[in-house]
Amino acid sequence: MSKIKFSWIGSMVTVVALWATAGFAVELGPIEIKGFAKYELSKSSNQCKDCQLYPGEDKQKLWADEIAPNKVYGTAYSNVSLLQPYVLLRPIDLGKGFKLSGLLSQRWRNLKVDIPGVYYERNVRLTHEDYGSLQLGGFPTRAWSVADYPYGTHLGIADAWGASGSGYGLLTHAVRYESRPLDFLDGDLHLEYTYDFGDSGFRLRNPAFHEVYIQYIKDGLILDIIAQDAKNGLPTAWTHGPFRGVVVLAGDEKTAVDNGLAENHQSLLMLMARYPLNAKVELSGGIRRNSWSGAKAVVVGQDANGNYIWNNMFNYDWAGQKAYSASSVDFSLGLRYKYDAKWTASTGLVYLGKARTQNPAERGQSNSMLINTIGLGYEYLPGLTLYGFAGMVHFDKKGLSPLSAPSNSAFTGVDSRLATSGNWGGIGMVYVF
Repeated sequence: MSKIKFSWIGSMVTVVALWATAGFAVELGPIEIKGFAKYELSKSSNQCKDCQLYPGEDKQKLWADEIAPNKVYGTAYSNVSLLQPYVLLRPIDLGKGFKLSGLLSQRWRNLKVDIPGVYYERNVRLTHEDYGSLQLGGFPTRAWSVADYPYGTHLGIADAWGASGSGYGLLTHAVRYESRPLDFLDGDLHLEYTYDFGDSGFRLRNPAFHEVYIQYIKDGLILDIIAQDAKNGLPTAWTHGPFRGVVVLAGDEKTAVDNGLAENHQSLLMLMARYPLNAKVELSGGIRRNSWSGAKAVVVGQDANGNYIWNNMFNYDWAGQKAYSASSVDFSLGLRYKYDAKWTASTGLVYLGKARTQNPAERGQSNSMLINTIGLGYEYLPGLTLYGFAGMVHFDKKGLSPLSAPSNSAFTGVDSRLATSGNWGGIGMVYVF
């Protein structure tokens, strides 16, 4: 099995290397295509496939807590591929300083659309050098995209840091205003505000999303401050996920009856920073406060077989039949060392903290999660980087994972209900074209 996988990787490296050498690029008049392709192979301990008695159920559902009997867990191989092209409409001069541009992009994970029904980018932008820019359509939030790249990607913690917490990551019906760069305290200040209407047509519980992004740059120091406030999105602890609406029924999501479903409210406040100590060493870190209103469990319909369809509940006491608010604090740290023009080493850390809540039932609030990674990258050709990585995870105790983790085995494949620790190592490559 190992020989087959590594032989396949060798073939892929050869193909990508030839592609990179050929200088792959597509330019068709005002249209330009860019993007990236990525592949990773890893070997991890304490893995258990479909260990839940009901695989695929959200961890907030009580019946998802159960582990199937006689399941075996141990060391296993896994692989992932990502492909994301960007189709850009180059800026068109409209006169009087205004320019119009557009962007369309989708991501495929293991040859399947990453998040079905949602484009990563599908928008138009109007810019002016004095007034800033206005963007309309679908695009990523800053809470996910900035945390994912560069803070997470460069340290091997893109998912653990960027995809955890109480935020949302992809917008579908949004408007974003970005200011032009402003002079502030002898540095550059960038201000941005985003609003998303969510899916339209809901008769009750209309969604509304707000995000403020502030970036300040001075003498190499980069500060990123992000605040999100969202009403009536799906209750979640997956900051990569889309903001749509609080009620989702397959085939009937926009006319779903409320059935006593209360409003859902989530917010996030994040501060991240990067600073180069010198030409070789860069330090980075982040702190994030998550806040959830909690969401009551409600039956919102039935499927064709007469089975009940439940809403997305959150931090719900099933015995007392009450949802509770909660908050938690997470943080990240990172260090990158650029040995020379080709070699770069890194280490990253993510801590998902215990949550504060009055919920008498255990839904993961008393657990914490620590992830630590190391990595080594080599720029084989311009745009093509080969890398190796390793990491470990540790939970404070066995049981449900922390509230700010989207599932009990998120990011590492180690299920906190079965093991308190695990480790992994692997190789990968990424080509940016």
